[in-house]
Amino acid sequence: MLNFNIRGENIEVTPAIREYVENKIDKVERYFNEDVNANANVNLKVYNDKQTKVEVTIPMKNLTLRAEERHNDMYAAVDLIVDKLERQIRKHKTKVNRKFREREGTGLYFATSQAAANATTEEEEYSIVRTKQFDLKPMDQEEAVLQMNMLGHDFYIFTDAESNGTNIVYKRKDGKYGLIETT
Repeated sequence: MLNFNIRGENIEVTPAIREYVENKIDKVERYFNEDVNANANVNLKVYNDKQTKVEVTIPMKNLTLRAEERHNDMYAAVDLIVDKLERQIRKHKTKVNRKFREREGTGLYFATSQAAANATTEEEEYSIVRTKQFDLKPMDQEEAVLQMNMLGHDFYIFTDAESNGTNIVYKRKDGKYGLIETT
């Protein structure tokens, strides 16, 4: 059962919006067994140019579903989010079923209905086509961002000069930067 936490930024979450979001996102429940209890965190954001952004995060025991969509029409963005979530579930279910075929039904939270089984026909293989090795130079976050931009990459791995930890800076879709700190 999905419990919803719907938040709006620069928009009031009306009962109509709440009902639409809940009805659409509830469709992913058919992929799970009845005993799954999860929270669906939905963030609706409207920008000055009237473009909307919908973010959905559904953390579960062995899987976190997350999707984000920008669109001029918020309802269309919600529809696209559901498609993304269903693709993620199908990918994960295919991977799990392939990995645990001999132990089916032991602790997995996916439903085995025919409709859900038919949805797993898409399989995607992942292959590593290149491997790189390099020494991590101690530096601060600002230098790491400069190095990343100089190389024209979307992310950069470095050793933090203060903490001596391995960190990653990355360029976000909004043009700003993010930092991932390892523990």
